[in-house]
Amino acid sequence: MKRLMLGAAAAVAVLLNSGILMAGLLGQGGFLGCPTSACSPSGDFVAARCGAEPQGCGVQQEVIWETEQYTCTKTVYDQCTETIPVTCTKNVYETCYRDECYTVCKPVYQTCFKTCSYTVCKPVYQTCYRDVTCRVRKPVYQTCYRDECYTVCKPVYQTCYRTVCYNVCKPVYQTCYKDVCNTSWKTETQTCYKDVCYTVMRPVTECRTVNECCGEWVTESHYIPGPVVEKCVCDPCNPCCCKKVRVQCPGRTVCCRKWLPKVIQKTITCTKMVPEVCHKQVPYTVCRQVPVQCITKVPYTTCNFVTETCQKQVPYTTCSMSYQTCTRKVPFTTCSWTEECHTRRVPYTTCKMVSQTCTKQVPYTVCHMQQQVCTRKVPYTVCRQVCETRHVSRIKCVPRQVCVTMTRCVPRVVCRPVQVCAEPCGDACGDPTCAVPAETTAQ
Repeated sequence: MKRLMLGAAAAVAVLLNSGILMAGLLGQGGFLGCPTSACSPSGDFVAARCGAEPQGCGVQQEVIWETEQYTCTKTVYDQCTETIPVTCTKNVYETCYRDECYTVCKPVYQTCFKTCSYTVCKPVYQTCYRDVTCRVRKPVYQTCYRDECYTVCKPVYQTCYRTVCYNVCKPVYQTCYKDVCNTSWKTETQTCYKDVCYTVMRPVTECRTVNECCGEWVTESHYIPGPVVEKCVCDPCNPCCCKKVRVQCPGRTVCCRKWLPKVIQKTITCTKMVPEVCHKQVPYTVCRQVPVQCITKVPYTTCNFVTETCQKQVPYTTCSMSYQTCTRKVPFTTCSWTEECHTRRVPYTTCKMVSQTCTKQVPYTVCHMQQQVCTRKVPYTVCRQVCETRHVSRIKCVPRQVCVTMTRCVPRVVCRPVQVCAEPCGDACGDPTCAVPAETTAQ
């Protein structure tokens, strides 16, 4: 806004120095060039104001302000993300296994059998047969046929055609063209250069102290009591009678190794990448749109409907009944009886009881302890140094130039005619050497 006000003040100063605006205000310079018709009296107001008839026509120049659009460049900063590789060392712990032997007292159960005798009464079934004779009366069926006449009413269909007239509205299409003024934009490109900063990674080696995990193995012993089992014990007086007794098995001692960790300090060498900023000139292309006027012929279609009379054949069906006499075979059944003698064997079952001595095996369990050497996998941790590269994202601002359209106020000088009245001074108003009128009024 300050720049616009300074520009307006400078324009007014130039006009005052050149004498154009002052001459217009005083009525000089443009009076003699006015036509006679433009200097005619404009009514009683001019006569009352001047006290005499108007002597001439003048031109007054005014300064007006108009808005004007102009294009300038503006710096816009874009945020870009770049990835920086960083190399560092980290501890990787691996779990390894070693074989360890230990002794276990394992109970071994054995099932034994003893023989017991007992007597069973077993039924014995026997199937016998006897002959039975009977008379059977059996029907005998026979199918016969007789002729029967009947009348059938059969329809007979016939297809006929008749002519039917109908009206059809048929569209008639016509293609016309009209001129359309279009504004297209043409792209103009310009190559510019800008200063771009980029980062280069430089390796830097340094020493630092890290904590390393280590330790030692300690052997611990634990006693595990034996399980309680049920054992079958036979009565000495009655060997066939057994009862269950709960007996606890002997325990076992288990040895295990326990890892006691501890931390020691160790000095390692670490290499890391340090960013370094460099500059380079990068070309970029600036595009702007330029309007281009062109005339295009655009087709459009008009549609008119025309009535047209058409004829078509419409089918219709007629039906007439036809009588016909037919003959068919009607079946009927006759029955006669026949007697027959049949002999069959009828089974019957006899039962008798037989005593039998049987033997069965009665199981009982015997337990004894057995030592067994087992092997198990014992885990332990191993630490090793591994170098890895990580990528770190960083945001930076990159400047670029953008074309922006702005509006400003510009002064412009406008000339308009005015009526001039002066005191009567003979023929001085028509003479170019006449003195300046005493008063100038701008209408």
